[in-house]
Amino acid sequence: MSAGLSFFTSYGKLRIPVYRVYAHPLEGITPIPESRFAGRENILFAYEIDVDVLGENFLPAYTRGDNSNVVATDSMKNFVLRQALEFAGSTIEEFLDLLGRRFLQTYAQMERLRLSGRELSFAQVTVPGGKRGSFGASQVLFNRTHSDYAVATLAFERDNNGATVLVDHYCGLVDMELFKVTGSAFSRFVRDEYTTLQERVDRPLFVYLDVYWKYIDEQAFLSADHSRYVPAEQVHDLLQVVFHEFVSESIQHLVHEMGQRLLARFPQLAEVSFEAQNRTRDEIVASKTDDKVKVYSDPFSAYGVIRLTVSRRV
Repeated sequence: MSAGLSFFTSYGKLRIPVYRVYAHPLEGITPIPESRFAGRENILFAYEIDVDVLGENFLPAYTRGDNSNVVATDSMKNFVLRQALEFAGSTIEEFLDLLGRRFLQTYAQMERLRLSGRELSFAQVTVPGGKRGSFGASQVLFNRTHSDYAVATLAFERDNNGATVLVDHYCGLVDMELFKVTGSAFSRFVRDEYTTLQERVDRPLFVYLDVYWKYIDEQAFLSADHSRYVPAEQVHDLLQVVFHEFVSESIQHLVHEMGQRLLARFPQLAEVSFEAQNRTRDEIVASKTDDKVKVYSDPFSAYGVIRLTVSRRV
C-alpha cells in the first residue's frame, strides 16, 4: 500500500430482481384514521435488492489483484434469490434482516454489509366476480403500476464477539406525485429587483415527494406481530389526507404539518425526513366568466427543492 494514502472500499450487486409468490400475508397492522389499509395478502412480493459489502479485508483485490477474500457478486445474487424462497416473513424490512444475518453467518470474508430494497409496484387487476355485475380483485393477475414505491435500507456489522448486529436503518416511500388544484398559497416572501414571481394566496400546488422514517426500536419493524410496524401504505394515505385537509402557506409549511402528523400518529418513530420538489405549473389562461376554470402548462425546467427532518425529543 502506498504510504500516506487511505482507502474506503465497497462492492456489491445492485438491482437484484426478486419476485416471490405467496409470501406470508402482512397481518396485525394497527389501524389509523387516515387509512383503510389493514394488511396485504402478499400473493406477489416483488422487490429489487442491493447488496453493498464494506470493509478493508478485500482491499488487496484493489491494490494487488488478490481476490482471495472477494465473494463474487454473482454469488451474492444467487444467495439473495435462494433466501427469498425460504423467507417466512411479510415485509421488506424482515427480508433484509434475514439476508443481512445470513450473509454474515455464511461469509466470514464480509466485515460489514448494507442492504437496500425497492418495491416493484404491482396492483391486483379488477375482474368480474361470481355475482352478476360484481367485481373484485384478481388473485392471480397483477398490473405493473410504476407509481410511488416503498424502500428500506438496513446496515449490519459484527460485534466484538462475532455476532451480527443491526447498526442502522431507514424506511421510506418515494416518487409520490401530488397535484392539489386549490387550497395552497405562497405569499409575503422576500421581494427585490430580482423577483418576478407573483404572490399567490390560492394556487394549484404540484409536488414530487419522498419521505423517510426511522424507528426508535428496531423490534417495532422486526416483530412478527406487526402491531408497531409502519406500512408505507398507511404513510401514503396519511400524507394524502394532510395535503387534502391543510391550507398551506408554502411547501415548507406543508411538509412540517406532515411530519408533525406522522410523529403523532406513529409514536414508535424516532424521526421523519422529507424531500419535496415544487413542480407547480404555470397559469396560461383563465376563464372570464368562472375564476375557477384555468389552464396550466409546464413551467421553466428548474424547480425548487425543500428538505426537512423532524426528530422526536428524547
